[in-house]
Amino acid sequence: MKFGVWYAAVMTFAGPEGARAIARGAEEAGFESLWTGEHVVMPTDYTSSYPYSDDGRVPGEGRADMADPLVWYAYAAAITERLRFTTGILVLPQRNPLVVAKQAATLDRLSGGRFSLGVGIGWLREEFDALGVPFEHRGQRHDDYVGALRALWSEPVATYESTHVSFQGTRLTPHPASPIPIVIGGHSEAAARRAGRIGDGFFPAKGSPEELSALFKLARTSALDAGRDPNALEFTVADPAVLGPDGFDVARRYEDLGAHRILVPPPSFDVKEIGPALMNVRELTISRWEE
Repeated sequence: MKFGVWYAAVMTFAGPEGARAIARGAEEAGFESLWTGEHVVMPTDYTSSYPYSDDGRVPGEGRADMADPLVWYAYAAAITERLRFTTGILVLPQRNPLVVAKQAATLDRLSGGRFSLGVGIGWLREEFDALGVPFEHRGQRHDDYVGALRALWSEPVATYESTHVSFQGTRLTPHPASPIPIVIGGHSEAAARRAGRIGDGFFPAKGSPEELSALFKLARTSALDAGRDPNALEFTVADPAVLGPDGFDVARRYEDLGAHRILVPPPSFDVKEIGPALMNVRELTISRWEE
């Protein structure tokens, strides 16, 4: 089992002192990766329903600092050596795919191949509106963009034609240091099918063990239907219960479901306390996987 810290670039960790504290603290404590989500902007008056809270509202109504993940990861990569960085997730349909390809490839090259791109279709219509991007057909646009990313990263001179992306004879440099894994985010059946069809991994950010087991099975079935290897899919889950004294047993249950990685929120948002708090997770849970 691999262990990661989710929402690593928010609140007190969005600035340089916090970034240094959580990135170095996670690496020293034996965490495999840092993950963080994104919102370019947070509209103050929205009717879209946030899918990860009971009341449909974003905790704190988006007032907390949230750094741009790609820029923040470039900083964090420069001060670490082994830690991986994953967007969990980047709202891909909001962005120009050629720009994302350039940014991701540059970040991967600078980090020595330590970057994975987690992507999803997004939920906040008002953010799309503010960016001047259509909310409709974002799922199809997302999938077309993934195809464009892979073409630009893998081909010396790329050509790609789809409903939402079209370019011919296009060269993108630098190429990534290694193939960038694409992780599909979302907790719906559509997301699971998408992960199997076009993803290297799947990150449902919520779900009961029964729901997750069904989604993992659906992703594997989708991979088979697409002529892909279902065993190559990597599954990531998130559960703050791993921070508790029974964290090892919690992680073991997710491993039994088929998960390869489990994410926890920062165990402290105090810049001075995050290092010791992460080390405590190592002593309670991570070190037992190394025995």
